[in-house]
Amino acid sequence: MTRATLIFILPNLISTARLLAVPLLVWLLLGGRFTEAFWLFIAAGISDALDGFIAKSYDVRTTLGAYLDPLADKSLLVSVYITLGYQGSIDSWLVILVVFRDLLIIGGALLYHTLTQSLKMQPLFISKLNTTAQILLVTVLLANLGLGIDDYGLGPLLIHVVAATTFLSGAAYLVIWGWRIGRMENL
Repeated sequence: MTRATLIFILPNLISTARLLAVPLLVWLLLGGRFTEAFWLFIAAGISDALDGFIAKSYDVRTTLGAYLDPLADKSLLVSVYITLGYQGSIDSWLVILVVFRDLLIIGGALLYHTLTQSLKMQPLFISKLNTTAQILLVTVLLANLGLGIDDYGLGPLLIHVVAATTFLSGAAYLVIWGWRIGRMENL
């Protein structure tokens, strides 16, 4: 394998590894192994930044990567939220909001693609902000559960930030897709 080929496939391999880490992370959380879960979650976050950096720096963005990267991210976050919610570490209303938003986006994307045949995966700024807030909340919770690090009140603040950005992100996608579809029907 040439260096160029390796660089071309590396971002997708990293995203695939992150996707494959999801069952291990859930298993660690269910087993109460929060320290290991914290470090695996940190490694997943670093891998997300790394695959994006490589893809952009070497201009090796692919259609597969455009779908695989957010799939890995969403699988990781949704699985962690559901598991932490199941354990009582995150309130169930927040878990429902996070999962519903992601189902709304997936369902909306499928519907939009079915109607327009022109879906392009481009996250909105509010969606990126929401993902960042979700990651921060999980990191703070796992740091507390696994390493005993006090959150100094950051946890409750992040819960409100996650809730607000989750709602705004879901609403923004609904409005944008609805507007685009409405425009197409009026042409």
